[in-house]
Amino acid sequence: MDKNATDVGTGLVGAPACGDVMKLQIKVDPTSNTISDVKFKTFGCGSAIASSSYLTELVQGMTLEDAGKVRNTEIARELCLPPVKQDAIKSAISNYYSKNPKAAATDLGGTSAPMPKVEVEQVMDTPAQPSVATA
Repeated sequence: MDKNATDVGTGLVGAPACGDVMKLQIKVDPTSNTISDVKFKTFGCGSAIASSSYLTELVQGMTLEDAGKVRNTEIARELCLPPVKQDAIKSAISNYYSKNPKAAATDLGGTSAPMPKVEVEQVMDTPAQPSVATA
């Protein structure tokens, strides 16, 4: 998805230093305020990838208000995983609202939590370095 499109929200969460990074993009139908498409790219362990995949299936078709209510514990429980951090959907919703200030904002599921600050970092693909075995 074009990250600069006004109907697209992009969230990037995680810490490259610890190995799990998730980029999630939502495409929003502005007439209904619903998520019409969701894409993700996750670098990390299998449970991080599974959580990301399940999240995309879960929020497709939801309103932004309902998607903002999704809790990491719901995802972890569904996948039989320990609780994991899933701030990507809130970050993507925040990014969408920053590009569409006239859209009706959500309060992230009635939590009155502030929208997360969205910082877009450049993730560069670097060619893999050959490993050198030493004897």
